[in-house]
Amino acid sequence: MIHLDHLITTKPLPEVFELMEPWLKERFGSANSLNQLGIETRDAIDEARSSLAKLVNASNTEEIIFTSSGTEAINHAVKGSALANRRFGNHIVTTNIEHPAVVGSIAWLEKQGFESTKINVDNQGRFDLNELSQSIRDNTVLVALHQANHDLGIIQPIAEAATLTGQRGIPLFIDATLSGGWLPIDVQQLGVDLLALAPHRFYGPKGVGVLYKKRCTPVEPLIHGGMQENELRAGTENVAAIVGAGIASIRAISEFDQRFNHTTKLQQQLLNGIRQIVEGIHLNGPEPGSERLPHHLSLSTEGVEGEGQALAMDLRGVAIHAGSACTTKSMQIPPSLTAIGRKADLARGTTLWGIGTASTETEILETIEIFSSVTSQLRSISPVKNLLK
Repeated sequence: MIHLDHLITTKPLPEVFELMEPWLKERFGSANSLNQLGIETRDAIDEARSSLAKLVNASNTEEIIFTSSGTEAINHAVKGSALANRRFGNHIVTTNIEHPAVVGSIAWLEKQGFESTKINVDNQGRFDLNELSQSIRDNTVLVALHQANHDLGIIQPIAEAATLTGQRGIPLFIDATLSGGWLPIDVQQLGVDLLALAPHRFYGPKGVGVLYKKRCTPVEPLIHGGMQENELRAGTENVAAIVGAGIASIRAISEFDQRFNHTTKLQQQLLNGIRQIVEGIHLNGPEPGSERLPHHLSLSTEGVEGEGQALAMDLRGVAIHAGSACTTKSMQIPPSLTAIGRKADLARGTTLWGIGTASTETEILETIEIFSSVTSQLRSISPVKNLLK
């Protein structure tokens, strides 16, 4: 199987499995226990916390909070920050192309009396800094943005946005659940207050998420009970997954340049190859380069449906993704594609491609041929094939 679905998840590295295993067997202690097993467990969690702090250049390891997933980290940041600052206002600023976890969290807050402004993006998916500035009110208590868009791959001007929010004293949350481990992140240089990561997207395990919370940034706990995670997130820790996340972050730090150079080369090869032999291909988001994630492609194909392409590719031994990165089962057109002006028929023909560190040029060449064949076959039986121009 040729796996080009790395935007959705990645296979944990061999050393991640190796170092997680003892924490699922003989090292089964709880960090809350006052015995040797408990001490070992606390030390392991602290070591992983230190590794994640280095990944984002946090000023203190206590700024790293472990959750059960990137989705929980997003929920905690958005809901927890808004609730903690409610006495100052009830307004949130975000964009119209955010991750469903951000959208859902804000929708929940709106039921609690909050309001939100969703700023627009241009035809590449880039939000406008002037519109962001104009959308901030005296009662704004949170700005929620993303570093890189899940469906479009565009890298946003976060540092510039942080300058605006910093001048107004408004907390800034950044969703980095797609970009973490692929783009260098320096929370101090960027000037963000809250940031979410998903280790399973950079060769760590599932079952663990990471929330960076700048010291002195107020956040309300959402899960109550014990005293874990600096009293911000109750519940016995998933020690094995936390250890795995720590190892994955260490590898990411040491391999940033290597991963970038490898995947950008294959990204360009894949895009050029498909454009050369398949008609009616539209790239969603910017061209490969400094404004696009190095391992991400989003393609809309005229005259076919993306779900059919993905299923047919899977039968031919190539894994890609159809539609939106996190809402495929809903069968809805991703809001991000509507936001950049894609018509419904073309948006339905969208596939997402995630190149990995183990992907090869040979696999890319084979994939291009298979995609061309699959698309031709689907067009020959498609009721909308005549739409192709």
